[in-house]
Amino acid sequence: MQLSPEQRIAKLARWKNPPSAAEEQRLERARRMVTRAVQQHPQFAGLGLSVEAKGSWANNTNVSSDSDVDIKVEFTQRVYQGSSASGMNFWELALHPNSYKGPWTPEAFRQELGVALKGVSSAVDATHNVAFYVPDVPGSRPSTDVVPCFTYVLQSGWGRPTAQGTVVFTKDGKHIVNWSHQQLINGREKNKRTGHRYKFAVRALKAIENDLVQLGEIKDLPSYFMECLIYNVPDSVLTTDSLDTAFKGALANLRQQFSFWLGNSDALVEPNEIKKLFQSGQKWKPDDARQLLDAAWHYLNYG
Repeated sequence: MQLSPEQRIAKLARWKNPPSAAEEQRLERARRMVTRAVQQHPQFAGLGLSVEAKGSWANNTNVSSDSDVDIKVEFTQRVYQGSSASGMNFWELALHPNSYKGPWTPEAFRQELGVALKGVSSAVDATHNVAFYVPDVPGSRPSTDVVPCFTYVLQSGWGRPTAQGTVVFTKDGKHIVNWSHQQLINGREKNKRTGHRYKFAVRALKAIENDLVQLGEIKDLPSYFMECLIYNVPDSVLTTDSLDTAFKGALANLRQQFSFWLGNSDALVEPNEIKKLFQSGQKWKPDDARQLLDAAWHYLNYG
């Protein structure tokens, strides 16, 4: 299937708009629900937990099909660290020297957060490996993934902190380091530099991916992957002329970056600018990007 030029321009014009005020209110209700669960739970009194939204809703890049909200509950007293000397793979963790000595281990914190959430919603699903799942309340708030995590500090070779993120200890005994604050700040800066074209292009690529999945053209890909791809488009490409011309240029630039002959996809980074886009453990491969970009080019009838 291909869109006509008129259909394409109409869709791009619709995708340029950020989430509506009503959508923002739904996000805020989800955040308040989690905050209330944490504040009302007696076992968490005085622990200094931080409750914040993360992901596409927090970064203002969500589209209508992004139904879930991601909320992190961060335990800030127990700090883990990694070293930048290990490059882009932060697999080794050590408890920060002179840090928290109390009883809240990752396992204990996860278990107690589940109890707290069930205090505000009896439908909490605790079977997922990473997050607790709280179903939506139609007309009020969206479904919510609640992630228990700890503060994580990346150290330089001289022992100085260079970046702060979070680490999630999963139920299967592994861990995931996230850099949501860096993603948020870098995304805002790129959006300013491009006259708000960056987040427009992210929403557009997400919406196109959703259309292509429904058409059976490609497999479903994580929403964050589209944000990562657009982040690697040069600012100058995104500020070219009309929305249509700019988005065509973004796709063309990315297709070149993933060219077997001219590309260098190994150099691409996530919006946090700490993790490589295709480092070990990612949920996507370069071929996923090539298939998405080629299908999007054809779908939008760019020639």
